[in-house]
Amino acid sequence: MTEYLPEGELLHTMTNKRYISSPDGLEEAMRQNAIVEAVCTLCDSMHNLIIDFGFARGTIPREEGAIGISDGTTRDIALISRVNKPICFKIISVGSSIVLSRRAAQAECFEKYISKFCCGDIIPAKITHMEQFGAFVDIGCGIPSLIPIDMISISRIAHPKDRFYVGQNIKGVIKSIDNGKITLSHKELLGSWAENAEKFSIGETVTGIVRSVESYGIFVELTPNLAGLAELKDGVFAGNIVSVYVKAIIPEKMKIKLIIVDRFPPRDTQEPLPFCYAEEADHIDSWTYSTPISEKVIRTDFKH
Repeated sequence: MTEYLPEGELLHTMTNKRYISSPDGLEEAMRQNAIVEAVCTLCDSMHNLIIDFGFARGTIPREEGAIGISDGTTRDIALISRVNKPICFKIISVGSSIVLSRRAAQAECFEKYISKFCCGDIIPAKITHMEQFGAFVDIGCGIPSLIPIDMISISRIAHPKDRFYVGQNIKGVIKSIDNGKITLSHKELLGSWAENAEKFSIGETVTGIVRSVESYGIFVELTPNLAGLAELKDGVFAGNIVSVYVKAIIPEKMKIKLIIVDRFPPRDTQEPLPFCYAEEADHIDSWTYSTPISEKVIRTDFKH
């Protein structure tokens, strides 16, 4: 449902531009009961959100700023953090004052879109901010969800910024729904061990990222859902980009043995490497990472 996309996705559409370009446009949006987007220019001392349309200013009263503000289940940081960012809203009134409601847009999004979700559904999302424990995403009209760090990829990362960047459009699969709060997972969309391993051949030298250095070897990420173990080498640290020789691929143990050929400094100022989704469906009941001949079984069951 295109009207319930993460905030910012409607901003530059022709219809949205028409709505916010004039008082007549706002009145049309109000008659259509449409969800509209514009950039928030100010959060005042009372935490009302202000939209400058150019021809006039519109106000989203604090209690209309988000679902949960009025009862305290959503903190005011959810309003303060919207300045200089696109936000969605519905037009409540146009005239001597322009009154808007982001809460009304979110309530409709929840009722007509998010409430229909079930575990295993694959949905679009946008990265809004990241903490050590996970990535927060917008799953529609500014309604938040969380991808815990251990659900981002099979290859372990130190921080979500190793995989994502703010503003990135991604997909997520619904892992759990608890009293309306939705938790997403991401690793199930990045392919199984076999799907990732078939991209490499014994004897090749390829690029990887060092994720950890242990006493018994160095874990090198080849893809977000595949890491190999390299022999120890002096001067190699987590975050280094390395070229590695593929020594062995062992499906029954789900292992790839590597030899580090060369190392390069970490890419501190660059965005994370892009990834491709292996799953094209809009729902999965279960996902198996491990190979059929592996003793270890890694599986996610979304039906339970």
